[in-house]
Amino acid sequence: RELIPGADLWPHFVRNESEQFEARFSSVAIQKSPSLFFEGMAGSRLPIAVAHGEGRAEFRPGDFIKAKEQGIIAASFVDYAGQSTERYPHNPNGSLEGVTSLTSTDGRVTIMMPHPERVFRAQQYSWKPNSWQEDAPWMRMFRNARVWVK
Repeated sequence: RELIPGADLWPHFVRNESEQFEARFSSVAIQKSPSLFFEGMAGSRLPIAVAHGEGRAEFRPGDFIKAKEQGIIAASFVDYAGQSTERYPHNPNGSLEGVTSLTSTDGRVTIMMPHPERVFRAQQYSWKPNSWQEDAPWMRMFRNARVWVK
């Protein structure tokens, strides 16, 4: 965070609350944020691959509230009702309010602990809706990045 402009409120990531490596599918909700990666995705609830032992976001005192106020929390783990959660197993690491992704204030840099690169093709899921053809919804994130780079 020290090297990235607009990332001074970012947390550091510490060992999962479960004290173990977590590998599974979880659901995340994309929040409204300036992230160029999540352009047009706010409000989406998507399944995503989780594979980490140190994914719990630990904020410095006061930084979590400031991050919420600045709108730089980009995604959070959600339960079956779509509510941000700290409950295991919906939130595999125990981050406050399910925080799993943050962006810089200008949206050019986004950090994320789950792995969208593992589930951007429909074939990477064990089950998918018939409406998903070749691409899964996470492909949009990568296309958004490409549009920005052009």
